[in-house]
Amino acid sequence: MKRSLYLFAVLMFIWMTTLSAEVIKGQRIYTKHLQSQCKNMSGANFAAKHSQDEWEEIYDAGTLASEIKSICGGKGLNEKFLPHIYDFVYEYANDSGKVPTRK
Repeated sequence: MKRSLYLFAVLMFIWMTTLSAEVIKGQRIYTKHLQSQCKNMSGANFAAKHSQDEWEEIYDAGTLASEIKSICGGKGLNEKFLPHIYDFVYEYANDSGKVPTRK
């Protein structure tokens, strides 16, 4: 019993670390690839454009790229970055109560 509980705790730690890494990666992608297109809008302000439910609906509908263009203008973002940006904006949406730290 103790062994399975220990294994579960280790797996949860790995899973949570991975989720956190994706959020940080999304923040870095925003800073490097989108911030200049978004007239230097901070990542916090960008993520706060929608609630978590709204970001989830946008992502699930496959319209995240077009939403980024409508907020920022510019040329948009490479499709491979979208899951990471989604993790970032979902984590720091206007109803999350969280504010990203500068990395």
